[in-house]
Amino acid sequence: MCGRYTRYLPWSEIHRLYRLTAPADVGRNTQPRYNIAPTQDVLFVTPGEDGGHKLREGRWWLVPWWAKELQKGAMFNARAETTETSGAFKDAFKLKRCLIPADGFYEWTISPADKGRDPWHIFLPEHQPFSFAGIWAHNDKLGVTSCCIITMPAGETMRQLHDRQPVILDPDVYDAWIDPETPAADAKQLLHENLDGDLEFYRVGREVNTSAKDGQPYDLPSMIEPIALL
Repeated sequence: MCGRYTRYLPWSEIHRLYRLTAPADVGRNTQPRYNIAPTQDVLFVTPGEDGGHKLREGRWWLVPWWAKELQKGAMFNARAETTETSGAFKDAFKLKRCLIPADGFYEWTISPADKGRDPWHIFLPEHQPFSFAGIWAHNDKLGVTSCCIITMPAGETMRQLHDRQPVILDPDVYDAWIDPETPAADAKQLLHENLDGDLEFYRVGREVNTSAKDGQPYDLPSMIEPIALL
């Protein structure tokens, strides 16, 4: 699964990953994030004009277009095996697939010493930026734009930490993935075109376990620094 992630991307890296052409995106320079939690607003990418890409912002916790209230069940991840047919996700999977930029994510294990939750930072070699496979929706009734990350069974590396992992798409399939003309069955096959076999990880401090402090997001650069294991 993916319960937190990081987006420590200079704007130059955002432009390298995507073809952003809208004037509002060309000169934009958002702050880095180190501890993004479900229900917080995040950036995601959809098809733009003239073959380009469009940057959007929305809640990381999918709210289907037909929902009459904010979803109470966990909607920040969708399982690759059932996204195409699940009632909550299937409409978005068919027509509103997106890319969610990041450079890492977190997973937790239970410490045998004190039974506390030990966080691990997971990333690609040299912390290269990447895109999660995602889906998104806009709910007119509630005025909410939202998205979620697609997960799949864990590969060899991630099985040391968890039995699932987010799908990190190969850049070669970005355009086909977000193209609403790509049939859902073909899009499901694109989830196999991923970089998840290249993942690495190390332990980080437990301050990651707190997503908010004094009513504000708890989000510090130190959260992605490795710690020594005793």
